[in-house]
Amino acid sequence: MTAGRAVGLLLGIVADGVFGDPRKRHPVAGFGALAQRVEQLTYRDSKAPGVAYTAVLAGSAVAVGIAAERVGKRHPLLRVLTTATATWIALGAKSLAREGTSMGRELDAGDVAAARKRLPNLCGRDPQALDATALARATVESVAENTSDAVVAPLFWGALFGVPGLLGYRAVNTLDAMVGHRSPRYQQFGWASARLDDVVNLIPARAAAALTVAGAPVVGGSAHGAWQAWQRDATAHPSPNAGRVEAAFAGALEIRLGGRTVYAHGVEERPVLGTGRSPDAGHVTRAVELSRVVGVLAGVVAAFLSLFRRP
Repeated sequence: MTAGRAVGLLLGIVADGVFGDPRKRHPVAGFGALAQRVEQLTYRDSKAPGVAYTAVLAGSAVAVGIAAERVGKRHPLLRVLTTATATWIALGAKSLAREGTSMGRELDAGDVAAARKRLPNLCGRDPQALDATALARATVESVAENTSDAVVAPLFWGALFGVPGLLGYRAVNTLDAMVGHRSPRYQQFGWASARLDDVVNLIPARAAAALTVAGAPVVGGSAHGAWQAWQRDATAHPSPNAGRVEAAFAGALEIRLGGRTVYAHGVEERPVLGTGRSPDAGHVTRAVELSRVVGVLAGVVAAFLSLFRRP
């Protein structure tokens, strides 16, 4: 049982590495479209409707996963295939690396206009007023955060709970991206999605930071710097999770992240993470390399965790 889960996770990682996200009809995009329709029916500027919205959509994803697991109990090969498919759906490692690499290339060529157009593929910041340094900083921060959210966290929940864990986590993270931000519209309605996302990422974010420390020397980074920045700076970040891995990346790459951050809904003054220089295009490329290393380590850990976990 557990061996099938481990094999499925590894096959899903390979599928993501080879194929990446499907260009059309991605199940996550379909879930997002469904969530938009449900929001239109349930939206009120209040927490209670947001709690119901989150519970129904996230619960439905978990229910689909449970049904798949039950069918797989009687058909071991099907169990492997459903786990692999769910892992492929939940992961975003190749897409993250592709976008980060493209940003690094455009910044290295001095094409700030192209980099501004690409930034929304990575994060929700307003790119129009950002110069090359600010774009590099935003990219490194997004690569770090998404290494935790789109790679480490789904593998963690998949190792523990199989298909329900994979689909449930991806649903929660998608809802947070859609309604969990601090805009006037979603301050109340999106509260439940944002808090639930914080809870399910508590352990994965810290695991991602630890794997960043372990993987830093592979890309010529500083394991000691990653550990120091994580322990010293992370708690000042407004997110209970993103600050951990962003600080670890800053220390590993010996750069300084944080500061003024402009979103469509307003401006946030973020704490400074790390003590090095401001990032540039080269640091963006190294951040992508570090993200890949962390992803490989996370895959190995997840496979062993699922293999030796008691059914």
